Amino acid sequence: MRDLVFTDGTAVVTGAAGGIGAALAHGLARRGSHLVLLDRDGDRLAEVAAAVRAAHPALRVDTHVVDLADAGATARVAETVRAAYPGIRLLVNNAGVALGGRFDEVTLEEFSWVIDINFRAVVQLTHALLPTLKAEPGSHLVNISSLFGLIAPPGQAAYSASKFAVRGFTEALRHELGPDGVGVTCVHPGGIRTRIAASARIGSGVDPDEYEAGRRRFEKLLTIDPARAAEVILDGVRRRRGRVLIGWSATLPDLMARILPASYGRLLALGDRRSAAPRRERA
Repeated sequence: MRDLVFTDGTAVVTGAAGGIGAALAHGLARRGSHLVLLDRDGDRLAEVAAAVRAAHPALRVDTHVVDLADAGATARVAETVRAAYPGIRLLVNNAGVALGGRFDEVTLEEFSWVIDINFRAVVQLTHALLPTLKAEPGSHLVNISSLFGLIAPPGQAAYSASKFAVRGFTEALRHELGPDGVGVTCVHPGGIRTRIAASARIGSGVDPDEYEAGRRRFEKLLTIDPARAAEVILDGVRRRRGRVLIGWSATLPDLMARILPASYGRLLALGDRRSAAPRRERA
């Protein structure tokens, strides 16, 4: 496929009120894309849209406040977007949530909430908007998976399940949509400085102190600026790359999972013990 042309195309981005989604909105605007931005946080979404409009007054920037955990609301917003934009050049399924806790520490309702937003909404929006992507020459689909779509550490059963599902879904679509001229990219971000860890739900059966200690250790790995991540993603999309890994915190675990697919968990446990040792010694 030829390189993707962003200029004068319409890009739909979910989870656009912060983090990678907001950075993608700004990066796409700099490349000349008109924007349709979706998020459940109306106030933050309005701030992002206002900043983009101020910097790029010639572009059309539309927003839709929607909770993607609600299948009915997702269907309605998809129909609204499809009717307003008969040709969409780029769809970025970026919205995501996290849930802390082992499988036996979370309820099925909590588990399903993660699956609904991280996977079901991706499938639903893609299915609804795929005809408009096919109608637009040179279009592209981007699904944001995760580092935890490459490896599955303990305490992340719901999140990893959703992100592995996104990975498999996206890879199948890449093989299916190539003959139709639709490019497909699966993105695996590593340690990006976003609010997802701070805003994650805690499973009903999780010890709060234990979770907080783990969250603080995890946040030390979040070193990559979202703006940098967005540039890596958009460069990969422009070049029609099927797979984009961001940062050593994604590339190294990917290699580890390839070499030690059944036993990389031992290395994860060793690293976790080492990161926790100074905290125990100080206590």
